[in-house]
Amino acid sequence: MATLSIEAPQPKQRISARSVASNSVANVTRLAATSVVAILLPAYLTHRLPVKTYAAWVLILQLSAYVGYLDFGVQTAVSKYIAEYEAKRDTAGCNRCASVGLVIMLVACALGVLLTLVLAWQVPNVLRTMPPSLYHDVRLSIVFVGVSLSIGLASSVFVAIFLGLQRYRVPMVVTIVSRLLSGAVICATVASHGSLVAMGVAAGCMNIFTALLQWIAWRKMAYQIRISVHFVDLPTLVKMVKYCGVLTVWSVCMLCVSGLDVTIVGHYSFRETAYYSIATSPTTFVLMITSALMGPLLPAASALGVHLSRTQMGGILLRSTRYAAIILLLTGLPMLVAGYAILRVWVGPAYAAHSIQFLRILVVANIIRNLCAPYATMVVAMSRQRVATASALTEGIVNLVSSILLARRMGALGVAMGTLLGAAAGVAMHFGISMRYTQSSLTLSRVELLVKGMLRPALIAIPSVLLVRHWWQPGPPSIDARLYVAWSVVTLLLAWFIGMSRQDRALAFRLVSRGGLARGD
Repeated sequence: MATLSIEAPQPKQRISARSVASNSVANVTRLAATSVVAILLPAYLTHRLPVKTYAAWVLILQLSAYVGYLDFGVQTAVSKYIAEYEAKRDTAGCNRCASVGLVIMLVACALGVLLTLVLAWQVPNVLRTMPPSLYHDVRLSIVFVGVSLSIGLASSVFVAIFLGLQRYRVPMVVTIVSRLLSGAVICATVASHGSLVAMGVAAGCMNIFTALLQWIAWRKMAYQIRISVHFVDLPTLVKMVKYCGVLTVWSVCMLCVSGLDVTIVGHYSFRETAYYSIATSPTTFVLMITSALMGPLLPAASALGVHLSRTQMGGILLRSTRYAAIILLLTGLPMLVAGYAILRVWVGPAYAAHSIQFLRILVVANIIRNLCAPYATMVVAMSRQRVATASALTEGIVNLVSSILLARRMGALGVAMGTLLGAAAGVAMHFGISMRYTQSSLTLSRVELLVKGMLRPALIAIPSVLLVRHWWQPGPPSIDARLYVAWSVVTLLLAWFIGMSRQDRALAFRLVSRGGLARGD
């Protein structure tokens, strides 16, 4: 069992920081490998499938993915509590937590199968603008993909065990292998002129294969965390349910924010579904980068919270927010300034022309909403998520209502605008309400967080703002290669000298030269 055999508080903090850095690298490595599939697969499918068939496939994946929202936050809870129990060297607590988590997820698995069957049955009502000739294949594909994802819900507990132990390399390897194989199988199916049903069967088989890999990894490499019905007890179950209750509300809110947009487009304007889904892919990529880097913060913050003061935790929040803002801008700005060129190379001129306006609005929305991602992560890690629920509810409601209302008038563009309005409302609620009630756990001035954590990195965007009239237009931007080079250089210099502090730059040098963090950074 991995333990922290450290004598003084300072080394404990240093080892945890190294762990965060190492796990972030593992997450980014996983992201780099899976991004190959995320980039190449849509590019291949958009060139091999008719637009309406690709739109149907996107909606199959979207509707099937709703099963994932039945996670109820259990994976987060299991990883959090295992991290805490490991910090206390409480093996029995780890066993109870993992066992209770699996029991809950088995119930979620059954609910997932039921939800999948209901969605397949209701396809004509949910996707009323879809050509009726596609209903049969779409229904069968949803069943295959949705049922397999339901089985994967139970196996997510095994992933949570590794996350709680802060051993991110194992899930990294499993994810890379499964994603690469899945992409290859889907491409092979399309290349052999397989139908939507054949693609659904292929995707379902790979989802079950992934679940099997996760179970094998636990049996071979994390066997010290035992799972058995004998370890399930009422106090742990009640504790887990209470913790997950608020996370379930957050999950529903996230469904309203990012889980219904493609479905709403498919309901009101099926012809724009394929183009809108292409626009969501780069924004999802930005979100994946942020999540990959910030993900290890949750179990680490849970463990650090046992030893550090609320002021020290506030300092961690400030630095994490600044890093997140820099990452969001450096990944998002190229999609704004050079988005048309990226789409043209990736999926061709037709998709680029139809998707570019959606892409720009969604990129801005995702940058705004994810500025508070480190805060939300640390609040969850410290079991204070209840006080931050107002923000999640506000964003979810504003996003859903405005997307539906605007979609009726503007089609897919209205859904994108709804996402932007929801993002702004959510961040405003975090600063206006949530942060007032988490000072007892995270002591940090809201003004300091805004100025040093968000507005300072935002200066990176100055060159992009100065060029806005050249790139915010329906067609290709009026920017030549030399101007692109100048923009890139100035943006990177601003990120290095303005966005990052002197300590940040020193930390970056240490990470590169020694591969870890030192002296409590």
